[in-house]
Amino acid sequence: MKGIRRALSVLTALILLFACGAAGGEEAVIPEIRTEPFEVPDNEALRLIREMKAGWNLGNTFDAYDCFWVKDPLDYESAWCGAKTTRELIRALKDAGFRTVRVPVSWHNHLAEDWTVDPAWMARVHEVVSWVLEEGMYAIVNIHHDCDPRYYYPDAAHAESAERYVRTIWRQVAEEFAAEDGHLIFESVNEPRLTGTEHEWWWEAEDASCREAMARIVALNQVFVDTVRAAGGNNAERYLMVPAYDANPDYACSDQFTLPEDPAENRIIVSAHAYSPYGFALEQPGTDAFSLENPADCAGVTAWMDNLYRTWVSRGIPVLIGEFGAMEKNGNLQARVDWAAFYVAQARARGITCCWWDNNLFRGQGERFGLFDRASARCVTPEILEAILRYCGE
Repeated sequence: MKGIRRALSVLTALILLFACGAAGGEEAVIPEIRTEPFEVPDNEALRLIREMKAGWNLGNTFDAYDCFWVKDPLDYESAWCGAKTTRELIRALKDAGFRTVRVPVSWHNHLAEDWTVDPAWMARVHEVVSWVLEEGMYAIVNIHHDCDPRYYYPDAAHAESAERYVRTIWRQVAEEFAAEDGHLIFESVNEPRLTGTEHEWWWEAEDASCREAMARIVALNQVFVDTVRAAGGNNAERYLMVPAYDANPDYACSDQFTLPEDPAENRIIVSAHAYSPYGFALEQPGTDAFSLENPADCAGVTAWMDNLYRTWVSRGIPVLIGEFGAMEKNGNLQARVDWAAFYVAQARARGITCCWWDNNLFRGQGERFGLFDRASARCVTPEILEAILRYCGE
């Protein structure tokens, strides 16, 4: 049965390659990428990261927030991305070759006054996560866009309420998913930062407010670990992801960022996000060019990866890039394909797995990271998909 599904997957990919090339007039070649040898330790945690291979984000879906035009709270799921998640989509991701699906979730618009999660919202999240797990893939669930003084905020003034929020949400989520096996991974929070300040996206090691924010994030990560471990079931040994400030990879290598204490041995994964080089991958307008012949372009990918490798992976501690991607700019398909191949190959050489950010957006003025069309469950840019899968490992 697996062989048949794989054959059908290959046939579908070939059809999509032909269709996209014929319709758009664009053709892209997957480049040959060579990487330097890195000594990656062999332990259970790093084997898990290898098994996760290539990942994909169900972005702008359960993480939508403050959608005041929505009457039914369950319609938040499609409020930003324009489509409800289907089991066909999850199967298509599996058949395409992905082995990990990150499911970002914003909880604050689905809470009672005492921060009890709406049972219908919890059930819908669990349903979609179950589809991922039933396909034999890994799933990642987190707290996403809840970084706000009303919920959790990493400063001294909100320390008590932030810890209470993280503890309250994770107690409910961990209990809900306690029976799920090790294919389910929890991530404490997404890109924790001092929102609305001059330091929101720029952490400075010598700034007092930044140092305090990092200390509070370390404390919140500890609350997360303690809460999940106490929730029973398979949570005792579940792998857990924790970010530094902004989930920035360089900040994760600061001596001010430390991992939580954990009774489970080596079950903590360092979580990072990197849309780099920023000018190419995310900045608007930025540049639409990335060249494998340009040392500066390549260093924009490898410099921070080297830092993560030296600080964590070389010591046997797993790292996962929970978000990466390069948005479409002026039809720059070949540049994006070159970049995706180089990025994934370099990460894999260092023992790191990456999850593409897909927000189901393919045109217009927004951040065009779309890879799979949600309505048809079809890959719109199969060349990027092929570039990722070719270098994500066996």
